Amino acid sequence: MTDAELEAAPDETLVARIAAGERVSLSVLFRRRQQNVYRFALHLTGSPAIADDVTQDVFITVIRDAGRFEAGRATVGAWLCGIARNFVRRRLSLERGTASLEEAETEIVVPAANADPLADLTSAEAVEALRRAVLSLPLRYREVIVLCDLQEMSYIDAAAALHCPVGTVRSRLNRGRTLLTSKMLDAQKQRETAASLARGATTGIPANGKAGGSTERASAASEPRERSAPAQRRARECAGESEGRSPSAKSRCLA
Repeated sequence: MTDAELEAAPDETLVARIAAGERVSLSVLFRRRQQNVYRFALHLTGSPAIADDVTQDVFITVIRDAGRFEAGRATVGAWLCGIARNFVRRRLSLERGTASLEEAETEIVVPAANADPLADLTSAEAVEALRRAVLSLPLRYREVIVLCDLQEMSYIDAAAALHCPVGTVRSRLNRGRTLLTSKMLDAQKQRETAASLARGATTGIPANGKAGGSTERASAASEPRERSAPAQRRARECAGESEGRSPSAKSRCLA
């Protein structure tokens, strides 16, 4: 096949040629699918270094195991993500311990208004919040969220990549979205609280919007002026009385 024909060839054809020992087809497949595999590993681990290592390991495995790929059972993309998943789990198990791979769930009640936590992502801040929220999910839910929502993989292909029934993908995806929505809402509340506190620190107004402290201080500051008017009048009267008055009259004014 010419270079142009290889570039246009389906993934399945490239894998078959790789199984036959053709390294040029491996290069084409690598250029075509490397970013997908890398993003999948990055979303699962949060580590660019691990994602790089996993991507390299995946395509080294392809050289060795290309003959084991069964066309029609899954897409090549799903097959590659399945290989990447195995490497990711090994790395996370080594670095964090097996117990952390399947963190305990917390039962959470989430408003049903927004079933899709990705629908309102309109800013870089929200995307970063999503990334952190996805990484905080238990791995079994993180995997389906990344495959189905971020990679836009079909349920059938996700099931092939995860080596589980389609029904399991659906149930994990539903639970994962619920957890993710809760985490996104919590993150939003924290950002709003932090912003409110920052505004209060700048303006001197508390986060509850009441400026009672300032009003009280202003009122207290005005009281001496209000009390000083009678005192001034008394002083003027005493000053007038003191002229031509006896010492006893002066003492009464000073009393």
